[in-house]
Amino acid sequence: MSQVAEAGAGISARGMQPLTIVGAGAWGTALAVLLARQEQEVRLWGRDGDAIDEMARVRRNQRYLPGVELPLSLRPMADLRTAIEDAADVLVVVPSDAFAQSVAAIAAIRPQLSSLAWASKGFEPGTGRFLDDVVTDHFGHDCARALLSGPTFAAEVARGLPAAVTLAGTDSVFTQQLAQRFSGSSFRVYTSSDLLGVQVAGGVKNVLAIAAGIADGLGFGANTRAALITRGLAELTRLGLRLGGRAETFSGLAALGDLVLTCSDDQSRNRRFGLALAGGASVDDAVFQIGQVVEGLRNTREVMRLAAHNAVEMPIAEQVFRVLFEQCPPRDAVHALLARELKAESE
Repeated sequence: MSQVAEAGAGISARGMQPLTIVGAGAWGTALAVLLARQEQEVRLWGRDGDAIDEMARVRRNQRYLPGVELPLSLRPMADLRTAIEDAADVLVVVPSDAFAQSVAAIAAIRPQLSSLAWASKGFEPGTGRFLDDVVTDHFGHDCARALLSGPTFAAEVARGLPAAVTLAGTDSVFTQQLAQRFSGSSFRVYTSSDLLGVQVAGGVKNVLAIAAGIADGLGFGANTRAALITRGLAELTRLGLRLGGRAETFSGLAALGDLVLTCSDDQSRNRRFGLALAGGASVDDAVFQIGQVVEGLRNTREVMRLAAHNAVEMPIAEQVFRVLFEQCPPRDAVHALLARELKAESE
């Protein structure tokens, strides 16, 4: 039986008690807007005090979501203590390399926090650890933990376009309460208890999106993209199962859904990064062109570290690594994939 269940309509959210989102980038702002439109009190904290002051004044996030008005129940805040000290729920939405620092800052203010959620995708830089491990470092295993993940672009969620996501957590009550809080007429939340599997999917899919961008940038066409997505899902699933994730997770929104989205649409920063590399840009120049965090670049090393440690073959991710860190020309990387030994599709 599937472990993924739709959040029940009978589960009550935490009323109008404030929820704090830590991280005022595009995704954090979009989620804050989503909640505020449902007349919930939302606090949005960002580390750039000047940007937060501007958001409060003009009621827009001019850098990340310039065309989206911030509802009045959304309160931008520059002081973290004020933002979280009496919040009912805290959701961390920062890049993976800023996650540990953000969680440590929260723990310094509320060391006995009983629950924490995040919408960050990736692994801890330098170690390859899951972000869940970072949370338990500070709050222990008794802290209820949950990850919101799935096929979403911030701009579309902020515009109120329909979307569906997975919320994976360690505590069913907390997960259901949070799912009910986020669910609305245009945002559907499904719950899961496979937090590990959802974390693997969110970290690996960005690496595969770089590969998709490279292939499309080289003009290899729709056939190649379809093959890359399918075989990419196979290696993502191999790693996820080896690490303890559940098979059904990898055919769901957080894996297959998010992989298709980020590999096929140019709103994806990772895909655009791959397109730039295929066009001849250096890694540094491609990052500059994107102008925002490219999580796949940051997580490729960690994905390959996990694959090597667990003896999992990940040929697409391996070729992305060669392009990013071994100066392999993108076209050579694609041909290396095509030249691999023939084998059964199930392998």
